[in-house]
Amino acid sequence: MLHLRAIVPTDRTEAVCAVLDDCAGATNVVVFPGAARSPRGDLVTSDIARESANEVLAGLRALDIERDGSIAVENIDLSLSDAAELAEERAPGHGDDAVVWAELDRRVSEGAALTWSFVAFLALATQLAAIAALIDSPVLVVGAMVLGPEFGAVAAICYGLTRRQPWRIGQAVWTLVLGFLVAIVITYVCALVSHSIGVIEMARLPAERPLTAFIYSPDRWSFIVALLAGAAGVLSLTAGKSSALVGVFISVTTVPAAGNLAVALALRHGSEINGSLQQLGVNFAGMIIAGTLTLLVQRGVWAVVLRKRGSAATGQP
Repeated sequence: MLHLRAIVPTDRTEAVCAVLDDCAGATNVVVFPGAARSPRGDLVTSDIARESANEVLAGLRALDIERDGSIAVENIDLSLSDAAELAEERAPGHGDDAVVWAELDRRVSEGAALTWSFVAFLALATQLAAIAALIDSPVLVVGAMVLGPEFGAVAAICYGLTRRQPWRIGQAVWTLVLGFLVAIVITYVCALVSHSIGVIEMARLPAERPLTAFIYSPDRWSFIVALLAGAAGVLSLTAGKSSALVGVFISVTTVPAAGNLAVALALRHGSEINGSLQQLGVNFAGMIIAGTLTLLVQRGVWAVVLRKRGSAATGQP
């Protein structure tokens, strides 16, 4: 269940209540007349099934509540209410499968923002990956994968493609390109300094790295894994299951490839430079293709669910 809190201009309170009354997944509607001071208006709260959130939000937006008032939605960790259970049963579909598009919009917007923390985490992850490449450590590769923050921007590209929003795609691409460029440059400089003072003693990367060779040797499995990771990542975002997103991070080798690229550039190892670039391209392509298709399928499935619900409500076959 989700908890809705809306500040509503007094002249639209009854219309908002009507939207909630008409929604099968809304219950526990409470009105506090004149409770809101900034902006001024009535406070309306309600518990709504996650699968009905889009319907309710669309109704409130049609009344311009987000412009003249305020709309806030938060998750309910525990709800002990027969009315709430009945609302969940009446709502179409299942809550775990529902996509709250406004929530996803906000999440991908935050994930695509080029912030200092995004660049810092990416740079740290890339340096971990570079050390993993030097000592052939799969443990450090996994650590670099988990630390990397890049999937949020990848998800923003997928969302922008489904919504036909070039500006969002451009913002996310810019964040990825600049973020990885800065991270690779920092790691490259650190590798050069380390090589000059003797911390890195080798003249070039080892020819045999059985435990980490996959980060610069893309093959058909690399693309398949990227496809699966892209689909799983988008599903974890839309379903609100952040624990599944950690598994996605561990599946893709974007950050490890970037770390290997930086070290290969510093040690002038041409073949591994090309392999790392190919691995980066394969991973991003696979995740974007699968993530976009996953969002399109989810939109199509929920359109069918809502049509069936509308037909049942009107008694049509």
